[in-house]
Amino acid sequence: MLIQPRILKGFRDSLPEQEIEKSALIKNLVKTFESFGFVPIDTPALELTEVLLGKGGGETDKQMYRFQDKGKRDVSMRFDLTVPFARYMAQHYSEIYLPFKRYHIAKVWRGENTQRGRYREFFQCDFDMVGVDSASSDFEILMMMKASLSALGVDKATIHINHRGIFNRFLNHLGLAEKSVEVLRMVDKLTKIGREKVLQGLSEYTEKDKAELILDFIVAEDSFEKTLKKMCRLAGGPGEDSQRMEDIWAMAKELELQEGIILNPSITRGLDYYTGLVYETFLDELPGLGSVCSGGRYNNLASLYSKEELPGVGASVGLDRLLAGLDEINKNNLRKSLTDVIIFNMDPPLSGQYHKMAQQLRKQGIRCEVYPAKKKLQGQFKFAEQKDIPLGIICGVQEMETGTLNLKDLKNRESWESISLAEAIEKIIAFLDREII
Repeated sequence: MLIQPRILKGFRDSLPEQEIEKSALIKNLVKTFESFGFVPIDTPALELTEVLLGKGGGETDKQMYRFQDKGKRDVSMRFDLTVPFARYMAQHYSEIYLPFKRYHIAKVWRGENTQRGRYREFFQCDFDMVGVDSASSDFEILMMMKASLSALGVDKATIHINHRGIFNRFLNHLGLAEKSVEVLRMVDKLTKIGREKVLQGLSEYTEKDKAELILDFIVAEDSFEKTLKKMCRLAGGPGEDSQRMEDIWAMAKELELQEGIILNPSITRGLDYYTGLVYETFLDELPGLGSVCSGGRYNNLASLYSKEELPGVGASVGLDRLLAGLDEINKNNLRKSLTDVIIFNMDPPLSGQYHKMAQQLRKQGIRCEVYPAKKKLQGQFKFAEQKDIPLGIICGVQEMETGTLNLKDLKNRESWESISLAEAIEKIIAFLDREII
């Protein structure tokens, strides 16, 4: 009996062209991260549940893939890369310099409802700075977010920022400090469920007039400065948190990066561990897709695992959601092939010569493959077209005898006849320099 080939809901296979797109984007992200001095790390996919449960937040805890292993230990799949990073920092504290700037690109798992760009197994691309609490570090993460999106070809995106500290002072001013977690989570759902349902939800924790005041607080004014001024007034006056926002905004203006950054009092981030600045990024052409790059400051997270003070700030690019968005707005113009040139098999006894030629091309940094079997040239052309290979080399017995070959642009049907391998290499490199790869 044959087993029906199938996968779980919320999980996906990835075809070569999809992996090529993803790998190209990851390559651009890594280049960006390392340009800021960030270094790579890795952590296990499977952790002890007590490690992950620490500060995830009620809804996230329910979404964890949790089970008992063969040693009867309570274990779970990581639901993000930040909580394992806090454990990592506490465990390797004596081995690491501070401030520590890391990036981590890996899969995470959440048993949540699937929707456009949201899956149960997905990639996160995190970058964090730990060991310092300053406006400069908060601003560097903001710069990294903008630089990362730019490296991925996203030129129309808006980064929404807010400070949980101002919101918490405001709630304390209303006498709702003990309900801050519930209120923050409800406010964070504003864009998903709308004003009326948020008002209804808030009314379960406080009087309706205070719920209305909370909704007034989270409405932005027409400028960063006016919004911050209103937030301070409702929170009882200026504080360290509002000064941090002023400092960040001053740096943004100094570097002329303020375009595409707005102060949005409704952005709170649902996870409990955020303590200060929070970030969320939306594609201007697809605001309904949700945040494609988000994060914030989490000064108390590592305290679950260590007595050392390890303030941190970071953000995460939701790669799968971003890919879905880029596909929808036709921003993925990357070539879908990893092969630059294919050498067609004109005569199988010449296979050794074809492989020798391919090796010479690879030494010049040209990605090359040899068609491995005897087949009509039309069939080999079809293979190259299916694989989106841009260039082909035709070299039969006659060409071998004269030390020449024919190079073809397989898309535009342009040919360079009877040229040497050295000439072909020059033309291939010039061609690839014009291509988007």
